[in-house]
Amino acid sequence: MRERLRRLAWIYERTPIYFVTACTNQRRAILADPHVHDELLAFGRTGLERGAWLGSYVLMPDHIHAFVVLDDEQITLADWMKSLKNALSKSLRNQHIKAPHWQKGFFDHVLRSGESYEGKWWYVRENPVRAGLVIKWND
Repeated sequence: MRERLRRLAWIYERTPIYFVTACTNQRRAILADPHVHDELLAFGRTGLERGAWLGSYVLMPDHIHAFVVLDDEQITLADWMKSLKNALSKSLRNQHIKAPHWQKGFFDHVLRSGESYEGKWWYVRENPVRAGLVIKWND
């Protein structure tokens, strides 16, 4: 195993916070819809059942940024992301939006300090401002 990959097995936080990003297939703007957002909220409320907790997030037209905490080894981050994508795809299919909906894989980063969380959250919340979708992040 390459050195970089081997060290990722050593996470000393019992329940680390992951910063994840998933993009739509070909960056199609298909996520900016109340039905998709409702499905995301419903999915997030099933944290106890899924062994993972959805924290702060921003749903952009062509990608999602989210903070996730996993319970002790009940589920992998990859499994949780697959379930999230499937749940949102169900909403998209109900609106007759043809698949594929998602790019393969996702980006993830383990947050290692309060500073790291603050920096990532600032990036996430300002994303709609940078994209010209809102004037202030809390809009």
